[in-house]
Amino acid sequence: MSTSFEKHQKRRLISSYFSVVLSIALVLFLLGLLGMLILNAKKVSDHFKEQVVLTIYLKENAKDVEVKQLEKSLAMADYVKSTEYVSKEQAAEFMKAENGEDFMDFVGYNPLQNSIDVHLKADFVTSEHLEKISAEALNKNFVDEVTYDNDLVNLMNDNVKKISFWVLVISGIFTLIAVLLINSSIRLAVYSKRFTIKTMQMVGATKRFIRRPFVWKSVRLGIIGAILALIGMAVVLFYLNKSFTELELLSNPVLMGALFVFIFALGIIITWISTHFATQRFLNLKTDQLYY
Repeated sequence: MSTSFEKHQKRRLISSYFSVVLSIALVLFLLGLLGMLILNAKKVSDHFKEQVVLTIYLKENAKDVEVKQLEKSLAMADYVKSTEYVSKEQAAEFMKAENGEDFMDFVGYNPLQNSIDVHLKADFVTSEHLEKISAEALNKNFVDEVTYDNDLVNLMNDNVKKISFWVLVISGIFTLIAVLLINSSIRLAVYSKRFTIKTMQMVGATKRFIRRPFVWKSVRLGIIGAILALIGMAVVLFYLNKSFTELELLSNPVLMGALFVFIFALGIIITWISTHFATQRFLNLKTDQLYY
């Protein structure tokens, strides 16, 4: 009978430990993913901003020397990431590939213009900078027109600001939820040992002596949970970096390493603090209060 009861208690204890580890791992994993999102939010927004194209259309009488000089000055500008000269023949081929038919068969000639596609650095993709750059280009007598999608630029910048704000808000809320969930799981684990705690206290053990094994046990569970979370984060990071190479998610390994260290430390700190207060609560209860 005694053996059966001990086995039952052991199974309950293992189940309790498993739930604590699982809770810690899942919460830290999600918190880590949110951290990766925050660290790479600017990089992702910069990537999309740099896809915006400012197109400079050239007049038919534009000289090669003038065009090359403009390309060179643009390439040397601190606000330009890259430039590409697109001849009207290349533009016609692109339209043919896009539409699946040759429009020149109907028109009889190529009405397109030679142009230069300019990709700006992300920090300069604003309406003010684009307007200023356009004005400078239009001052050239061989430049016919400068176009860019101003509505898209404004929408993109507004959305980046909104997303950044809400990511910070959600991060704060999620961090609070993470602490509460882990704390709740640990309190349940300590609750199952409340009579053992009170018995040790009644025979003269100090609070610090009683608390120590519970704290170390929870810290070990926190380390296991944190390791599982880090493994999950590493798998997701590897997959994303392989699938979206242009984002260069591993371009700053020091910052990413700091996030991994932070998540690992967080698993230890939260479990240590939660166990400290959970055991303290039961140490301060009277014996008859343990049944409620």
